[in-house]
Amino acid sequence: MTLFEAYVTNMGKYNEGALVGEYLKFPTTSDEVQALLKRIGIDGVRYEEIFITDFDGDVLGLYDHLGEYENLDELNHLACLLSELDQSELEKFEAIIDSGEYTGSVKDLINLTQNLDCFEFYSGITSDEELGRMYIEDFEALQIPEHLVDYIDYEAYGRDVRINEGGHFAPGGYVFNNNSRFIEHYSGREDIPDEHKVFSMPKLNIREQMAAYKEVIDRSSLEGERLHPRKEVPER
Repeated sequence: MTLFEAYVTNMGKYNEGALVGEYLKFPTTSDEVQALLKRIGIDGVRYEEIFITDFDGDVLGLYDHLGEYENLDELNHLACLLSELDQSELEKFEAIIDSGEYTGSVKDLINLTQNLDCFEFYSGITSDEELGRMYIEDFEALQIPEHLVDYIDYEAYGRDVRINEGGHFAPGGYVFNNNSRFIEHYSGREDIPDEHKVFSMPKLNIREQMAAYKEVIDRSSLEGERLHPRKEVPER
C-alpha cells in the first residue's frame, strides 16, 4: 500500500538548469531506490546529491510537514510505521497532525505513530454542538431532567468542553491530548531498523564506472580551461 510519494530530484542537474527526477512511492525497497536513482542520473560519481521537490499522498495533511531535504531512510521508516496502523488509527494520526502537535520534523511524526494512545479521537464530531450532544447524551456528563432537555444549549456546553480539554476539530473529527506520557521511541537514524533502510548508491558495472569517471575528468578539464584559458603566444 502506498502511503505517500516524494518527487526525488537530481540536485546537480537542477543546479545546471534541468529538473530531472521521479516520484518514489513509500513504503519502498532498496532495489526500487537504486533503480530510481540510476534513472535520474545519481551514480555516486557524476552526481551524488538529491532533494525532494514535491510530496503527495493519501495521508491527509502529511506532506505539509515534510521538507525538501528529508532523508529517504527516515521517510521509509515513517511510511512503514504508518502502514501498520488500522483505518481508525490513521484517522486519529491525521487529526493530531491537523492540530499541529508533533509535526516539527520527521522524527516527531515517527514518534507520534507510536504514541497515539496519548490522544482521544471522536470520529465525525466536527462542531461544538455535536461535541456537547455527545458528552451529554452519550457520555451522560450531565444528568438532565427530561422536561429540561429541549432547553439545553449543547453548543455552549461543547465549547466549554473543547476549551477545557484544549481540543481541536480536524476534518475527520474531534481530537485532544489526554496528557498521557509521550514516549520517545525514535531519537535518530541509528534507531531505524535495517529492514526499513533503503538508501544506497546504484551499483555500477566496470563499463559504467569508467564512463562516469571519464565524464567527471572531461568536465573538470573544461571547467579548468574556462577559468584559466591558455594565453596565446604572439607571433614574431
